[in-house]
Amino acid sequence: MSNGLWMLLGVFTLAALLGAPLGLSMLAAGFAYLVSTHQDVGLVVDQTMNGLYNSYLLIAVPLFIFVANVMNASGVIERLLAFGAAMVGHLPGGLAQVNVVSNLIFSGMSGSAVADASGPGLIVARMMTRNGRYPRGFAAATSVVSATLGPLMPTSIPMIFYALIANASVGAMFLGGLVPAALMAISLMGVIAIIARRRNFPREARVSWAETPAIFGRAILPLALPGLLLGLIYSGVTTPTEAAAIAASYALILAFAVYRTLRPAQLLGVISDTVKATAMIALIMAGAFVFNYAVANEGVPTLIQTTFLKWNLSPTGFLLCVDLLMLLLAIVLDEVTILLVIVPLLVPIAQSLGIDLVHFGIVVVLNMMVGLTLPPHGLLLFVMSGLTGTPLSEIFREVPPFIVAMLGIVILVTFFPEFALWLPRHAGLIKP
Repeated sequence: MSNGLWMLLGVFTLAALLGAPLGLSMLAAGFAYLVSTHQDVGLVVDQTMNGLYNSYLLIAVPLFIFVANVMNASGVIERLLAFGAAMVGHLPGGLAQVNVVSNLIFSGMSGSAVADASGPGLIVARMMTRNGRYPRGFAAATSVVSATLGPLMPTSIPMIFYALIANASVGAMFLGGLVPAALMAISLMGVIAIIARRRNFPREARVSWAETPAIFGRAILPLALPGLLLGLIYSGVTTPTEAAAIAASYALILAFAVYRTLRPAQLLGVISDTVKATAMIALIMAGAFVFNYAVANEGVPTLIQTTFLKWNLSPTGFLLCVDLLMLLLAIVLDEVTILLVIVPLLVPIAQSLGIDLVHFGIVVVLNMMVGLTLPPHGLLLFVMSGLTGTPLSEIFREVPPFIVAMLGIVILVTFFPEFALWLPRHAGLIKP
């Protein structure tokens, strides 16, 4: 390795060990590399501002974050939970089943695993532990695994980043995630049912047919939002970014005019939270851009590609290697960093092997979501532990059966691309 690359890795490691935010760690490492190799720092800044931040597609990211924050603050989640309880509450492990379904519904508005965990995931976990009905470790674990459904559904923020990196269709990515998301939800619900029967967990009272229309009526407007988004995008009426703006307006109308549950003072908090989350992502993007420039300048992508080609892997063999790599990286890195730093190195290899980039993107996102649940450092484990006050050790004991089921879906989609490509292909978004 060159002295510049040693400088890059050394500064990055030091900054990370000192507890600096990941974005700042990558920025510091990238600038240290530029200075040590006598390159123009100003040129990189110019390219970052006029290239990376000039993407129209990226505007959708803060808009979807805003939608999720509005829905959280306005109490819309309560209506979705009631609808979920009416659908699946009577199944074994009733509230745990509601956790999965409510996260699946809310994910069509948030696109973020952390948003799902801190929204419906937190509410249901608290409901489950009330009066000791469920062990708190199990309640937190179901919220952790249910939150992984968010980035597999339309409005997925990781999919937007991947589409930007791989020059793939956002619409194709959104459709491609629907079948894997459904499979993941079914597998999680199956695990819950098995555990509930073995441990005699309670069911909720079955909702009568007479009550169902009223419950559905209370939830129909927020339920319509994912359909509205998909309709606008796939009809060609709007771009994904314009659809995100319409979704934000729709959320505000629901919160202020229809339900009247959001006050102006709360809106300021929503905007503040959105700005903070967006700034964090923007900082990671800037750091990743400079870091990637240094890595590319040192020929690392070519080295990686040459190594994989020497192994003479089949497309499936390469995807299995990606599965393993993504799972390991997701334990220690967040999904935005993986997408912006690691995935750009792998996309050209996938293309050279003839792998459809939509299929590759869905496999990457699936693996990252599973990685967020893996002990000992999965991000969602720490999020739910902090939100619920549940010791990590109790959550660790409950997640293994769910992880096995989720890994089964990852392998299924890896070996059978049609699970990710069937819907986009029939919609005419990718070639037959």
